Amino acid sequence: MKSLIRFLNGFAKVTGFPVQYCCFRTKVSYKDRAVQGRGIRGPAIIVSNHTSVYDYAVWIFVFYGRTLRVPMAEVLFEKQPLGAFLKAMGGIKIDRNSHTLAGLDECADVISDGGTVLIFPEGRIPRKEEERPLEFRSGAAALALATGAPVIPVYTNGSYFGRKRARVAIGTPVFAADLADESAGDAENLRLVSAKLKDLVSELRPLTEAE
Repeated sequence: MKSLIRFLNGFAKVTGFPVQYCCFRTKVSYKDRAVQGRGIRGPAIIVSNHTSVYDYAVWIFVFYGRTLRVPMAEVLFEKQPLGAFLKAMGGIKIDRNSHTLAGLDECADVISDGGTVLIFPEGRIPRKEEERPLEFRSGAAALALATGAPVIPVYTNGSYFGRKRARVAIGTPVFAADLADESAGDAENLRLVSAKLKDLVSELRPLTEAE
């Protein structure tokens, strides 16, 4: 299955590159390119704000050299052939109504195998009247604390298919353990780390507004 996922991702990137270039014309900015550029070595967790269903397509081309495994809502897998396509591309089903950690365990397996997981911690696309980004759910923080993998905050302005270019920003890696409070309990640290990850993502927004 891993080989199939890598093959299909590679095929999608090669065949889809001209299309995505015309649709997004993505401009990439960096907090510190010398520390973190578009290349990723070793296991990593990417956390991004969520603006539309096209965010995933933008990031797989920004991080062209890596196969991004993405936790996705269970409802997406219920629709065929979309569900089969997402699974073949490496989507990881997350049942939002379940109290099991099956999806998180699969993400941890990807990390332990040296892979990269892309997470949208808001959990859904914000409505127009809501302040963005939404509060981050705890999944990304839990995964980062459990695996010790570096977290790369990123931000997208969500400007797709229009006259304006899509603008994204890549931050520098952080470790969840460095964001946690040793004197706090597990639940409190999940809230604390999640909030700090949200701040790190939000702090990248000005980079996408610069001319």
